[in-house]
Amino acid sequence: MPYLPDSTSPEAPESPPAAALAAHPAQLLIDVAGLPPLPGVYRYFDAQGTVLYVGKAINLKKRVSSYFQKDHGGTRIGHMVSKIVRLETTVVRSEAEALLLENNLIKTLNPKYNILFRDDKSYPYLKMTGAASTSNPGSSFSRVSYYRGAVEKKHQYFGPYPSAWAVKEAILLMQKVFHLRTCEDPVFNNRTRPCLLYQIKRCSAPCVGHISAADYAQDVLNAERFLRGDAREVMEALEARMMAHADKLEFEQAAELRNQVAALSNVLHQQSVDNVADRDVDILAVRVQGGRACVNLAMVRGGRHLGDRPYFPAHVEDATAIYSAGGFEEEVDDSVATSPTPSVESQLLEAFVAQHYLNVPVPPTLIVSAPVSKKLFAALSTQFGVKITAVHQPREQRRVWLDMAQTNAGLQLARLLSEEGSQQARTRALADALDLVLDDLDTLRIECFDISHTAGEATQASCVVFAHHKMQNAEYRRYNINDITPGDDYAAMRQVLLRRYGKLAETLREAQQTGQLPKGTGRLPDLVLVDGGVGQVSMAREVFEHLGLDLSLIVGVEKGEGRKVGLEDLVFADGRDKVYLGKDSAALMLVAQIRDEAHRFAITGMRAKRAKVRVDGGKLEEIPGIGPKRRSKLLQRFGGVRGVALAGAEDIATVAGISRELAEEIYRALH
Repeated sequence: MPYLPDSTSPEAPESPPAAALAAHPAQLLIDVAGLPPLPGVYRYFDAQGTVLYVGKAINLKKRVSSYFQKDHGGTRIGHMVSKIVRLETTVVRSEAEALLLENNLIKTLNPKYNILFRDDKSYPYLKMTGAASTSNPGSSFSRVSYYRGAVEKKHQYFGPYPSAWAVKEAILLMQKVFHLRTCEDPVFNNRTRPCLLYQIKRCSAPCVGHISAADYAQDVLNAERFLRGDAREVMEALEARMMAHADKLEFEQAAELRNQVAALSNVLHQQSVDNVADRDVDILAVRVQGGRACVNLAMVRGGRHLGDRPYFPAHVEDATAIYSAGGFEEEVDDSVATSPTPSVESQLLEAFVAQHYLNVPVPPTLIVSAPVSKKLFAALSTQFGVKITAVHQPREQRRVWLDMAQTNAGLQLARLLSEEGSQQARTRALADALDLVLDDLDTLRIECFDISHTAGEATQASCVVFAHHKMQNAEYRRYNINDITPGDDYAAMRQVLLRRYGKLAETLREAQQTGQLPKGTGRLPDLVLVDGGVGQVSMAREVFEHLGLDLSLIVGVEKGEGRKVGLEDLVFADGRDKVYLGKDSAALMLVAQIRDEAHRFAITGMRAKRAKVRVDGGKLEEIPGIGPKRRSKLLQRFGGVRGVALAGAEDIATVAGISRELAEEIYRALH
């Protein structure tokens, strides 16, 4: 709950300069004056309600007041403070709680002046099915598989892994060495003879009884021990079993174990699993250059280096400048001297650790390229109930891992800077080629539309967004096009543009009359690209004229001879002549990139919609009058949904319980 300050609080902060007071609402200053001297988290908001900054404090009153006690001039912190019109605070019991709450809020609120690490993708795991079930014979023989999502207690999960490739390599290893099955239970339960994996010695064929449940369980146990890092112990146990079979003259069983030992030995040699002291370790290396940064996360699980993944934080310069500004170091007890401000690298690592491990299991040891606050690791240890330590200056194998991570961080950052420089050059070239008037090139926003269907079936329109020199995937939208003549691309374009800009145009007209723009109102793009020539542009012009929008925003991308990339002409809705930029033009490369992305997004959506109609029939149960019994009769009669879709209305009407009218309704729904 936000803390509600008492305006009569006896403890008033030191009086700030008059100019600073005049720049902020009176209520804000009253709220600041009434803050308690307790630990907590504070949030600053601007006039539009956007979160500017989230911070923590041991003493809320002392920390928040310090922002308003002097004129910060034209610095980054001054720029932020000048925008603050409202604050919210949450009082907590300890500094550890404040630290965890701060980073939870940073991840959910995306403040403009905090270091922000975005990682929308979950990590993949290697999954081994567990509990046996009498109703499912396959569950008695554990299956190894790729998994991404929430974990269940009844199964074993190993990871997380940095990439899908790393999981698939581990699964291949489980097949080569331990011959574990990967088939799904329905396939397993209905096998009558071994599959190809058995022939190439990648599976022991438990589906047809070629291995006993006890021996298969032993292989599963060895695989689990290997994945946890007990590779040498597994090797010794296999060798002991091999010798025992040999002593009993059971040479076939001994030969199988010999092959398993050889395969495992080869894996250990290839992957250099020499240091078994470090089972689960994360290595974090950071590089900063040109206002951008890269944190490279490498993972060691079970003593094996699984690979790495780069992260590129947002708002690095603003956030570190505000954090490092004089007087804004983390408070300590008054009897202890204030510690020096951490380096940019340390700030980045602290932000990454705090945000990344909120929802991801943290290993007991982190190897870091810069020192990180001990308080942060104490808070994480309290949260997870496991002691977590950081090693800043490692030795031996740990040093090798850290050097590898630092090298990869440098390479990834160099690649990013190169790509961003190229993309910014393309943006600038397009703005110059089309004479776009922009105060800031970074604000250029382009929206591109494309229509996709198959002979009029499953028509969809796509809208993709380019902003801040890159495609903004989170802002992509698909529109199902209905109530038009099948195959009428012009009508489809008219519908999608009206749906996209109709409400916005109405809001902008009302704002012109009232002089006030409602909060949360979107903005028109600087450019609207239409995948098509004169016809599509003419339709777009009609829509914009109807909505009262600027025609100069519309540009059509007309395909050239042979529909080859690089030969496109740009067609304008405001009467300008066509423009051919040239196949080597950086501006045309950007236009083609955006247009191709719109086409890809439209066609994948259309194919998914078409597949649902053809294969799943929109689900037969969704057709009025079709329940489980009638659906079962239809599927039995025609052998599946595809068979129903291929049948005529007359054939469907011959099924018991299906009237002629219902048969025609089913036929229409599936076609």
